[in-house]
Amino acid sequence: MSIENVLKKAVDEEKVPFVVGMTANSDGVTSTHAAGNATASKAVDADTVFRIFSMTKAVGGLAAAILVDRGKLTLDTPVGDLLGAWNDLKVLEGFDGDTPKLRDPKTRATLRHLVTHTSGMEYEFWNTDVPRYMELTGHPTILSGLKSSLQYPLTTDPGTRWGYGPSTDWLGQMIEAADGRRIDVFCQEEIFEPLGMTSTAFEPEGLQERLADVHIRGEDGKFAPMEIAPPSLPEVYGMGHALYSTPNDYMRFLRMILNGGQLDGNRILSESGLATMLGDQMNGLTFQTMVSCSPITADVVLPEDTSHSMIAALHTSDVPGKRSAGTQSWAGVCNTHYWVDPGKDLAAVIMTQSLPFVEPAFMETYDAFERAVYAAH
Repeated sequence: MSIENVLKKAVDEEKVPFVVGMTANSDGVTSTHAAGNATASKAVDADTVFRIFSMTKAVGGLAAAILVDRGKLTLDTPVGDLLGAWNDLKVLEGFDGDTPKLRDPKTRATLRHLVTHTSGMEYEFWNTDVPRYMELTGHPTILSGLKSSLQYPLTTDPGTRWGYGPSTDWLGQMIEAADGRRIDVFCQEEIFEPLGMTSTAFEPEGLQERLADVHIRGEDGKFAPMEIAPPSLPEVYGMGHALYSTPNDYMRFLRMILNGGQLDGNRILSESGLATMLGDQMNGLTFQTMVSCSPITADVVLPEDTSHSMIAALHTSDVPGKRSAGTQSWAGVCNTHYWVDPGKDLAAVIMTQSLPFVEPAFMETYDAFERAVYAAH
């Protein structure tokens, strides 16, 4: 089936409320297809604005890679050396009745642990101890935008296990401490402007007319409108979730990777810096299946040998008819997804605004889209 027909079928069968699929190589965009309406009155297209949530993390990883490239940080820089508040964090080891059992961590977290989600910090959506801790202590969610919300407990010692959480939000704070600029200013000056990402921003101001609606699947199986967005004007911009962007803009980010760290003559990273950013940084650990404890997401399952670079999940094996070893991929909670396959000079995005994250209906569409992309490549 063609890419266009895959996307149209997905909307017709209500697997997604609307969808954009785009592919590119190092030379430029190779295909763009869209189906459905982003709002009641506007069709979706490649300039529609999406809440990209965790697709923000790759931008945070790039920001860190830029400072590593310039010698301002290293992958082994301890978080606590720059951010004293990190040194106050404890490891949560269950509960004694309604009292959290906390102890000091046995290892020191580094920048490498933050970018690979091995710092020990996990979101409340994938570890049942964390929402219980938050309820008992009144700890605010990271999506509150409060600086105090960064202080999640650790669930494991740094460097011992994959666990998906607010690590990239701490990474943004490390970048601020090392560089001196606020993270939104740094990203604008060092990434968005040189890459021509003119519709990527931390606030939706000026983008509202192109902003898509979010839908959640109800118990009746139908999509219904839902309000969800990153916090506006927060105390801390979270590099785990804060950005708005478009398929066209995000593809410029991915094409920079395919072009060895530069795009249209604007170099963002040295070639060696890009190799470090894309390299396996897990020190022998691998991705662990993310078992959901929240209705906004299904379980996140990837191949057992999946590792992690500074920006994304790193696929270490070829998948027949699909991505090849060395591919980087990740997604945002409202089902905005991307992958970049340097070995095959291919990048792709498939984006909607729907919940639950990675529900089976969406993942069927993703699989069909990816197979159509490689069949046409």
